[in-house]
This record gives sequence, structure tokens and C-alpha cells, in this order.
Amino acid sequence: MVQYSSAALDALFAALSDATRRGILEQLGRQESSVSALADAFDMTLTGMKKHIGVLEQAGLVTTEKIGRVRTCRLDGRGLRAEAAWIEGIQQLWDARFDVLDGIVEELKRKEQSDGPEHA
Repeated sequence: MVQYSSAALDALFAALSDATRRGILEQLGRQESSVSALADAFDMTLTGMKKHIGVLEQAGLVTTEKIGRVRTCRLDGRGLRAEAAWIEGIQQLWDARFDVLDGIVEELKRKEQSDGPEHA
């Protein structure tokens, strides 16, 4: 399975656990935006939005750039690569387990059919 940083994975899931931060990511997926525009869009104080952006930056999901007095935010997809690989590894484990279970169920069905209804 893919190696991952536990701290990075924790930061990512902590960032994604908040509905407002997921909304910010959706907004930034449509277009980059200033912190103040995001604060307005989410009816939030500038300080509150800066905290959310900081959490998203720490998780590697967002980057910001300050030009003059305006801080612009944009998605940073690099933060998801290792974590997506980790999730894919977990998915492969479950898929393998379900494949084994499907085989057992099919074998039981064949056995039941070959035994006939009188043995049920």
C-alpha cells in the first residue's frame, strides 16, 4: 500500500470535515477568489475566513498569493495526490474482500442447487 504521512492525512481530513471549508473548495473549483470575496460569499468575517483558508493551506488544498492589499486563493491539487492514493489502497482492500465474499456466495448457491430442494 502507498506510504503516507499521518500528519498530512490528519490535516486533510480535518480540513474536509468542515462544511464551510468544503464549500470554499467548491467555490475555488469554479474560480479563484480573494479572501474578502469568499468572506462575503459565506457571510463571514474576514478573520473567520482567514482561519478557514489557513486550515485549507496547511492541508495543501489551497494556495494564496498576496498582490498589493488583495490575497487571492486558488485550489492546489497537489495536496490530494498522496491521500487519494491512500484511499485507493483502502478501496482495493475492500474490493478484494467483496470478491472473496462473492465467490463464497456463488459456491453456496451452486451447492444448494446441486443438493436439490429435498435437502433444504
